[in-house]
Amino acid sequence: MTGDANGNPVHELYHTGLRNQHALEMTAIELLRRQVERLEHYPELEARLRQHVGESEQQAERLQAILDRHGTSSSSAKNAVTSVMGNVAAALHVPPADEILKNSFANYAFEHQEIAAYTSLIAMAERVGDTQALAPLRQSLDEERAMAEFLGGQIVPTTERFLALTASGQTAKT
Repeated sequence: MTGDANGNPVHELYHTGLRNQHALEMTAIELLRRQVERLEHYPELEARLRQHVGESEQQAERLQAILDRHGTSSSSAKNAVTSVMGNVAAALHVPPADEILKNSFANYAFEHQEIAAYTSLIAMAERVGDTQALAPLRQSLDEERAMAEFLGGQIVPTTERFLALTASGQTAKT
């Protein structure tokens, strides 16, 4: 790696981006765990969300390793706040009859936010010469892209299943 992070505004922005993404991953983990707990009628979606919880945990570990290598850490306060926000966001989607649809839309949008964040982190890592971070960041980006593609492909089947369950008088929300 080239340059000195101490006082360099570009390095500081990179570190902030890493901390922000770590906090976002912690939010994703909490949000997905709450959703998985409630899914009953959508087994394929439940299985993929469970898998993505594990991926998100690995992504958070990768980010922490990069932060550790830079001699900085994730923000405990930010992680705590975003974890609470993830639980609150999950709770807000619980009451409506169309919970599964709202969660599907929110998850799809959230994955695209993460794609944008990882794309930006890769550009920052390249700028500061942190070549060691490129492979783990690209791996996380690939995982987020795969999840976004899966979720995008599930919108119509999830909607159709939701409508079929509703039409048959069954609880359809999750």
